[in-house]
Amino acid sequence: MQILQDIGLFIQNQVLAMKWLNTLIGNMLSSLGFDISSRLWGSVQFFLYDVIKITILLCTLIFMISYIQSYFPPERSKKIMGRFHGIHANIMAALLGTVTPFCSCSSIPLFIGFTSAGLPLGVTFSFLISSPMVDLGSLVLLMSIFGVKVAVVYVIVGLIVAVIGGTIIEKMHMEQHVEEFIRTASTVDIDSPTLTKKERVIYAKDQVVSTFKKVFPYILIGVGIGAIIHNWIPESWIETVLGSHNPFGVILATLIGVPMYADIFGTIPVAEALLYKGAQLGTVLSFMMAVTTLSLPSMIMLRKAVKPKLLGLFIAICTIGIIIVGYLFNFFQYLFV
Repeated sequence: MQILQDIGLFIQNQVLAMKWLNTLIGNMLSSLGFDISSRLWGSVQFFLYDVIKITILLCTLIFMISYIQSYFPPERSKKIMGRFHGIHANIMAALLGTVTPFCSCSSIPLFIGFTSAGLPLGVTFSFLISSPMVDLGSLVLLMSIFGVKVAVVYVIVGLIVAVIGGTIIEKMHMEQHVEEFIRTASTVDIDSPTLTKKERVIYAKDQVVSTFKKVFPYILIGVGIGAIIHNWIPESWIETVLGSHNPFGVILATLIGVPMYADIFGTIPVAEALLYKGAQLGTVLSFMMAVTTLSLPSMIMLRKAVKPKLLGLFIAICTIGIIIVGYLFNFFQYLFV
């Protein structure tokens, strides 16, 4: 058992978290005469380490997920989800969301396509909630920062929020609140051509380049904010606002996260720095969920597809679900320490 624990710690610390990289960067800066114990050069070390680490994980994960995704083009995904009904359809849609692109804006075109194809509205919303919140990339990256237990539970509760949210929307029969051009859109149901392994690899490489170009600026911004929090903002400030002594920390973190825009790769450096400074785990995870699921640009895009009443319901369901998840994580935080 001890051997398994040692192997797990090694994978956690050296493979996923890449602590060797942090040590290497610190040694390099020190050898150049810089004092990494100072705020300035400590921030530089944090920035370089997180940017390089996230970039490596990002490119690896995008390639792997895109290769998997090549087997599930929109036409095939529609057929798969069309075979299920009731709660099983919501579960399948939520699970399908885990192998789609990383940001909420990337998921909305697929949501529109699924809705136009005649899939139940609640099913398509389960997909829309889970896609940015609990993709495979978030699982691996969360493991690198928070550990296996937190990552797995985060994904499970995210899927639960997606299934419950979609089910509520389905039961409320909100189809009339979808914009007319989507409800009346004609779809062509064709099979995706069979791709060779070489073509799938090329597709995955193209996705890496395309996604990296879109995501990298947000990584730089997120890591930059994380470096400032990590080295310049006093712990007492974070603990006061987002620590256990503030019962409204989860609500505040969620409301702060909603208007922001970033994907999981740009959000995690900020979350890591907040947790290091004393913010509660559930509060940090609520912030992450709000940023990735309810970003302002994605809500503007979604408004083009649905009417205000349905958009408001979607935001309310996600916000309430995220807040509940945050408080549950805070309440049971001792289980993850």
